[in-house]
Amino acid sequence: MDYSVLIPFLPRRTEQVLPYAALVEWTGARRLWQGQSLLMEPFQTFSAVAGAGFRVPTGLGVTLMPLRHPFEAAHLVKSLAMATGESVLAGFGPGGKTFQESLLGAPYRSQLGAVREYLTIVRGLLDGGVVDVTGEYYSCRAQMGPVMAPEVRLGLGVLRPGMARLAGEVADAAITWLTPAAYLDSVVRPALREGADTAGRPEPKVTAMVPVALERPGRDVSELVLSSNSGHMVAPHYVDMLGKAGIDYSKMDPKSAGRLMADAGAFIHGDIESVTKQLDEYRLAGVDEVVLNLTGVANLHGPKAAMEDLRKILTAVGADRRETRA
Repeated sequence: MDYSVLIPFLPRRTEQVLPYAALVEWTGARRLWQGQSLLMEPFQTFSAVAGAGFRVPTGLGVTLMPLRHPFEAAHLVKSLAMATGESVLAGFGPGGKTFQESLLGAPYRSQLGAVREYLTIVRGLLDGGVVDVTGEYYSCRAQMGPVMAPEVRLGLGVLRPGMARLAGEVADAAITWLTPAAYLDSVVRPALREGADTAGRPEPKVTAMVPVALERPGRDVSELVLSSNSGHMVAPHYVDMLGKAGIDYSKMDPKSAGRLMADAGAFIHGDIESVTKQLDEYRLAGVDEVVLNLTGVANLHGPKAAMEDLRKILTAVGADRRETRA
């Protein structure tokens, strides 16, 4: 199982990202990830980092479909691979219904239908062929043409079985957020296999973005959980996913809910031995890549503290040594 690094804040300047790119460049961390940002656009951030001399594999997890037409998405992904000279795992997702309505005027009637159309167009364009899709949500009659570039893989943001089955049919990877290892093993991966079998294709890889913090003096686990995930914990699709994972905090106060998230494995916390043991549960669940998410630590204790935790965890899991990347 690979370990990767999430930028644990929303960058405002390129130089803020350079230490994390250097961490990926100089260690065995697989990839540098960023989620959707409405400050600095992730595609531009990673291209700027490459221009500063740190050319590392990148991951986008996940960019939100309503922000751009799939032709522009394909163009940005291809441009990023060419700018960095390294592979890109580009994850896409529809976002919440409120976000869809605010940009599109109305939410997608079918979330799965919109995602299927979007990814079909992006993949066709990246493959260099002529795309001729007239859909309910997205249409495209165009061709980008083949060009030499590093590998680009397409991912879908996955929380629940329906999207997991669709990812099995059309994606190279399922990208999850806040999903306990046991839930991935019992719910997500069976749905991925079902979708892949239906489409007669290999099962997609699984990338799990895992919020984590080391136990240190002066840190409160509930505060760490809420600092990094309070917004997700009230979003309907996350509440539903966590409920399916057996985590119901609907009648709890926020601090108790945060503690439950840690106790139930949605947030990894403890001393270094406990953290590495909990992370290994993702390997046992069939996860291919864990993205270490230190957002809570960065928010409460600063980027330097997040970097210290990242270095210690990477060392403990044996990802502190650089190896030749595939």
